[in-house]
Amino acid sequence: MKSHLLKKTILFLLITVLLSSCSGSPEVIKAEGPPPSVIPLPQSVEWKDNMYLIPEVNHICYNNGGEKTAEWLQQLLKAANIESEINSGESCGNWNISIDSALQEELGEEGYTLEINDSGVTINSATEAGSFYAIQSLRQFFPAEIEQGNFVKDDVLLRQTFIQDKPEYSWRGTMVDVARSFFGIDYLKQHVDRMALYKLNRLHLHLTDDQGWRIEIKGKPLLTEIGSKGSVEGGRSGYLTQEEYKELQDYALERNIVIIPEVDMPGHIYSALLAYPELNCPGNSNIGPKGVTPPELYTGYEVGWSKFCLEKPEIYDFVSDVIRELSNITKGPWIHIGGDEIEDPRYEEFVVKADSIVQQHGKLTIGWQEITQAPVSPNAISQKWWAGHGESVVNVKEIQSFCSNFYLDHANVPGQENTLNWCKETGVSIEDVYSFSSNDPNVIGVEAPVWTEHVLSDEMLDDRFWPRTLAVAEVGWTLESKRDFKEFLVRVAGQGERLNNLGIHYFDTPNVQWNQRNIAERPESVFHEFMPSKEKIK
Repeated sequence: MKSHLLKKTILFLLITVLLSSCSGSPEVIKAEGPPPSVIPLPQSVEWKDNMYLIPEVNHICYNNGGEKTAEWLQQLLKAANIESEINSGESCGNWNISIDSALQEELGEEGYTLEINDSGVTINSATEAGSFYAIQSLRQFFPAEIEQGNFVKDDVLLRQTFIQDKPEYSWRGTMVDVARSFFGIDYLKQHVDRMALYKLNRLHLHLTDDQGWRIEIKGKPLLTEIGSKGSVEGGRSGYLTQEEYKELQDYALERNIVIIPEVDMPGHIYSALLAYPELNCPGNSNIGPKGVTPPELYTGYEVGWSKFCLEKPEIYDFVSDVIRELSNITKGPWIHIGGDEIEDPRYEEFVVKADSIVQQHGKLTIGWQEITQAPVSPNAISQKWWAGHGESVVNVKEIQSFCSNFYLDHANVPGQENTLNWCKETGVSIEDVYSFSSNDPNVIGVEAPVWTEHVLSDEMLDDRFWPRTLAVAEVGWTLESKRDFKEFLVRVAGQGERLNNLGIHYFDTPNVQWNQRNIAERPESVFHEFMPSKEKIK
């Protein structure tokens, strides 16, 4: 009997050892070097001493609501040449995604936790948006080569960590001025992809200005047949069809980015006046100084010289027709009506009526800060571009886009060519962006515009946005008390190779390695050494 028990015990131990060797106990791999250069900096992060070696066989497990995130995760693993399968359930794989609305109070709409330990990776959030942002943080743990889909190494190691994170502001945006020089759907999709990686969630399109009208309005076909033909001198003309706009919008929404369309009025409107001259006053008295008059295209840079004939009631029919079509194809809740840089005794009357028209078509109004000189709806949002410019008569929520912090059409460094300097003669440096601070309870977030008077190519627009948009992302997401500029610069340098692989050739790879080691000890002028050559941005 004892001999039989002994044999059973030995057999059990052999099976246990065999199963253990087959399944493979986690290999302890000590972490070396700095942790991943995650941007924006999480609100709370605890780096562990070990690495997680991603195994050959991977199971992604998700609960109700997490299927879309599981697909994003599988796409990330595939880019790293790692096979995986997806299953629904609770904690049934080495990659676990859980969306639980009960976490809303703790993590908010966009927050998440991300844990990497010996067993694998676990993501928790209250919403799909939160789990998507966890994937974007996780993506920055992976080698930069995955961004081009040419990763060939056998093993991928992830730094073990526990992150609990949520954004400081709900509005974290960029603005592309496609009116002065046109940028089409391919570039804008690429810009959306880059925004998503750094948790930016609003893309404002400045669709109309004196130089060009860039969105199809089917009820007003001459806006694009005629009004889209212009651009600044040397710039590109063109427009987005409604189908292209909707395609871009859906592409952005999949990445938790809302498109905000802007039709600037009642000023900055020459492209519409060109297409529909009946919107002018007799003798074109609403155009002055008369740089051009219909039927001439406008290719200059000056602003503040065109406006609707505000004495004509029929201009409101035009505004209503445009806002109705734009609202019908816009899934986000906002329409931007511009409203800047105009003086007219009927200005306030126009803004109030335009705000009412937007609301009639089921949207909320955004306008540049001048609109708050009129009694607009308390649901309107003011986009501030100049501190102390004009007195507000209403108390509304604000997006802060102060030119001294966020106008990225200004130079990266003093003396940079093809940039503006009217707001800040030395340019808007990455430190200027990062130094943004506000304690105004009305502020819902930040947005960085690029006006394209001198931005005539994709490469030039990349140069204006990057790497300063990394600072925009961090000030929009990370608490001011947790931000440190020198430490941020080290992480910017750590992102250099990833930016290169995203097609933004700001740093050369060898310089990135040098820069990450030394940048904390150097002044910000180090960025001079890594500016793109003139040849790259012509």
